[in-house]
Amino acid sequence: MPLSIFSRLKPRFWDHEDAIGGPYRHHFDFRSIWKRAVLLIATVALVPLIIWALAGYRLHLDTTEAELKLRTSQLVSNSWRSVALFLSERRLVLDFIAHDHTFETLNDKAHLTAILDNLNKRFRGFTDLGLIDSTGIQQTYVGSHQLGGLDYSNEPWFRQVLKHGVYISELVLGYREEPHLDFAVKRDLPNGSFFVLRAALDAIKLNELIAQFEVGEKTDAFVINRAGVLQTPSRYYGSVFNQIPIRIPDYSPKAQVFESKNNKNERMVIGYADIPETPFILIIVKQKGELVQPWYKTGWAFTAILATSILMILLVTLAVASRLVDQIHAADQERVDTLHQAEYTHKMVSLGRLASGVAHEINNPLAIINEKAGHIKDIFTLTDSYAQNPKLIGLVDSVLATVKRCAEVTKGLLNFARHLNLSIQIIDLQEIASEVKGVLAKEAEFRSITVGVDISADIPPFESDRGKLEQIFFNLFNNAFATMKDGGHLEIMSKREDADFVSITFSDSGPGIAEADLKHVFEPFFYSRAGESRTGLGLAVTYALVQEIGGRVSVQSELGKGTRFNIRLPLKMPPEEQKDTGE
Repeated sequence: MPLSIFSRLKPRFWDHEDAIGGPYRHHFDFRSIWKRAVLLIATVALVPLIIWALAGYRLHLDTTEAELKLRTSQLVSNSWRSVALFLSERRLVLDFIAHDHTFETLNDKAHLTAILDNLNKRFRGFTDLGLIDSTGIQQTYVGSHQLGGLDYSNEPWFRQVLKHGVYISELVLGYREEPHLDFAVKRDLPNGSFFVLRAALDAIKLNELIAQFEVGEKTDAFVINRAGVLQTPSRYYGSVFNQIPIRIPDYSPKAQVFESKNNKNERMVIGYADIPETPFILIIVKQKGELVQPWYKTGWAFTAILATSILMILLVTLAVASRLVDQIHAADQERVDTLHQAEYTHKMVSLGRLASGVAHEINNPLAIINEKAGHIKDIFTLTDSYAQNPKLIGLVDSVLATVKRCAEVTKGLLNFARHLNLSIQIIDLQEIASEVKGVLAKEAEFRSITVGVDISADIPPFESDRGKLEQIFFNLFNNAFATMKDGGHLEIMSKREDADFVSITFSDSGPGIAEADLKHVFEPFFYSRAGESRTGLGLAVTYALVQEIGGRVSVQSELGKGTRFNIRLPLKMPPEEQKDTGE
């Protein structure tokens, strides 16, 4: 099926081979010219398009990635503010309580219990409160555990609060054996002493805060410490106290974004920011595939448009190149056809001159032979001894008949040579058919080919170019003889169609022409009988000659049933043709 489609779409020049190109044959390699034209046009059209497409792709991708990083940075900034506010509120309220109450007031367990209740009503999540004196002993404790009297003097967090005045712990278990955050503030007293107010915050509250962030289905938000340990549960890295496999970013109080890969080699966009005055880092991890999903859809649409554009350009390129090269091929064939017609005409003129010279050279000896043979016959007739010998008289008559026959042949050659020149004459179809038949009689006799001529009597003498008409007859005679085997039959029939036209039909008993070849028979260099050495110009020249004298020619044929050429001629030459002949 693809071969059938290609054979229908294949340009006419595709299988052209120039047999006479010589050293310049490459100038007539139309398939190579077509390939170069396609390559050149496609390159000029596609290279700018592809460069533009790649540049647009890169620019669009860079813009999309920049926008994704910006959106991630904005999400980190907004989430960071919420976490920082959450922690600073609880630190500040604890600092307010420590500075708004005296040591004695806070040392009252009932009063400290009331303060814890008020804190949970306002902020919720505080599990206990403890008052620690300057020696590090927890003097008063309210909460769900029995932690009163504990000594914190050697604890790292106690030394931190003494040094900085405030302390927020990482997520710890401590004596409670439950994840929580410790808040502690120091208040200096007028007498030079101090005390520390310490509170524990349930880690669930921080988890709930992180879970409220609108980060998307495949986005993870969590808090880690500076060692990379989870302080809140993570969608990708598990529960609290797990070590995350992401490198710990450098300290930054502002939102930063970088790219990394997870253990599945998936690309991730990671945004982070340190929470000031805390050991926490807020991390937001996004799968890059999720972020660029809208871009992928646009990219596919862009790719489809680009592929369609390339396909259309290639199709147009193929069509334009085929059309241009086909026109070049047609122009070259017209040029070659014209040259061959000129060559054919020159050949026929030369042949006519040769025939004329041969006829004149033969006529002179024939005239002498005829004269001498006539003289011998007269002598034989006047001499009684010879007059009574019929054998001698018969031999002389045979010589005279042969001379007469030779004279008729030379006369035909002279007529043929004379009629090659352009001239409008009064035409007798019977005479032309008989002359051409006479010239080819010997070949017909040798090959046992019968030639029938039937010229209707109602055809009057008419004006036409005798030389061209004789050449048409010769070409069709030769074409029929070439196609038929020995013992064939050729029939020439002519009749008057109407007041202005006459038709001539050449019917041979040859093998016929395939239907697929009928439309090509009048094309130059087309020859349906492969393997024979012929130019394929005879019918093309015949077609041109019929056109030149104002006629029309057509062909009907079937394989195995012979071929019939129909010529329709005007009884009077058109004015244009008369002008062309110089009359």
